[in-house]
Amino acid sequence: MEVRDRVRAFLDEHDPSAMSRTEFLGARFDAGLAWVHFPQGLGGLGASREQQGVVEQLLAGTPGPDGRQGIGLGMAAPTILAFGTEEQKKRYLRPLWTGEEIWCQLFSEPGAGSDLAGLATRAVRDGDDWIVDGQKVWTSGAHYADWAILVTRTDPDVPKHQGLTYFICDMHAGGVEVRPLRQITGEAEFNEVFLTGVRLGDELRLGKVGEGWRVAQTTLMNERVAIGGGRTERGGGIIAPVLQTWRDHPELRTHDLHRRLLSLWVEAEATRLAGARLREQLTAGVPGPEGSAIKLAFSKLNQELSGLEVELRREDGLTYGDWTFRRSDEVAMFSRDAGYRYLRAKGNSIEGGTSEILRNIVSERVLGLPQEQRADKDVPWKDLPR
Repeated sequence: MEVRDRVRAFLDEHDPSAMSRTEFLGARFDAGLAWVHFPQGLGGLGASREQQGVVEQLLAGTPGPDGRQGIGLGMAAPTILAFGTEEQKKRYLRPLWTGEEIWCQLFSEPGAGSDLAGLATRAVRDGDDWIVDGQKVWTSGAHYADWAILVTRTDPDVPKHQGLTYFICDMHAGGVEVRPLRQITGEAEFNEVFLTGVRLGDELRLGKVGEGWRVAQTTLMNERVAIGGGRTERGGGIIAPVLQTWRDHPELRTHDLHRRLLSLWVEAEATRLAGARLREQLTAGVPGPEGSAIKLAFSKLNQELSGLEVELRREDGLTYGDWTFRRSDEVAMFSRDAGYRYLRAKGNSIEGGTSEILRNIVSERVLGLPQEQRADKDVPWKDLPR
């Protein structure tokens, strides 16, 4: 049966208006229409990734995942699929898809900066368990997450990339403490997370001991595609509110602003089409370094467009309705004020890999330029200055 026929048959049997969101998403997973390129029984049909667009088009208007599920869907799910045991796949993928369990990402650390491989959070073997101690930072959604993807150091006596191990971490486990980090928007969408004597069973390990860097690369590549390469209609995304402002306020138009808008329209369309091409390439498997390029372009474009929107609105451009400190469940780029978009877009060049790191990746792995000199490449992590 073709994917289109499967979707039509699914809708004939499942009326979204007569089901809860969780029930509908669960039924969609069981029908293989969550991620069609995943194996059968794990939310997919073993079909081409290109067919996902067909599914989304036919299911438009039905209940779907919400913004809190972004990290689980875009980063945890493909990593679990690539490195998880059969038991892990069956345990975690369905509730991740339905939103019954929310995920966050415990990667960045205060002392490592952009050098993820320099992280210091330790995991020490204790029988069938691991004891984890350390601190993570910039963790989106940790305050409502049930699970986390976690990279730790399990061997300090080898070079930094070789001594890492990847885990699934229960965010409700003893020793996990989450503290808010207030952002420029006034919200606390990010957190710092302290791990003190957190006990994780070895069944929560993803991949082999010492192969955490390899597993993390899968997560990071998928993260960059998820951030920068999502499906967008022509004229959609961050350029949509800018175009609407241009249409609504002809009195604010100038020749210079018109020229800049046209230039950014071309960039937005080129980025959108590049994202579509990248998604087609993903049919072959795991994302490559091209995902870093699309995320880099996405960050630059968002910041320039949000800046142009502020200029177009002039004195109203920096209006922002709520500076009160509060927790945030998701990024709301399109349902908030122009001032919010302008401020929030500043984070785009940090999250998912800083723009400086992504430029290094593109130059070395896409353009084939000489690698940057790394004096610490073969030095045991314990001997590195910190």
